[in-house]
Amino acid sequence: SVAILLYLAQKFKTPDHWYPSDLQKRARVDEYLSWQHTNIRAKASKVFLTKVLLPLLTGQPLSAEKLEVATEDLNVVLKQFEEKFLQDKPFITGSEISLADLVALVELMQPVCAGYDLFEERPKLAEWRRRVEEVVGKQLFQEAHEGIMNIKNL
Repeated sequence: SVAILLYLAQKFKTPDHWYPSDLQKRARVDEYLSWQHTNIRAKASKVFLTKVLLPLLTGQPLSAEKLEVATEDLNVVLKQFEEKFLQDKPFITGSEISLADLVALVELMQPVCAGYDLFEERPKLAEWRRRVEEVVGKQLFQEAHEGIMNIKNL
């Protein structure tokens, strides 16, 4: 949860870029973390639920119509994310990664794990993903997503 991440960042005095002490940068992190709940998280999760989890749990076939609506809704917020938060910066707060980038990418991996490569036709988003993975460490990033990446095999 976001509250736990913020608590841990402050309790363990993580490097400043994760949750900046600079008030403008911190406000940018807080702004994204507040926005993402009803936007990126809600829409990315809906694609994942519609495409993978509901058919898995119910044994019913995928609803193409519901998936199309969920995908369209996700595409709207992805455009907003690129225009409002990424703009022309390497990361959400500017030149350094923050918790906002980490939370954003984790949420966006849900549709990817469901087989919807939302980075494929979005070069700005794909380049941002590459930078985030590079800072976190590609191996660690892959390990963190190993379970969800294999959910389609259930």
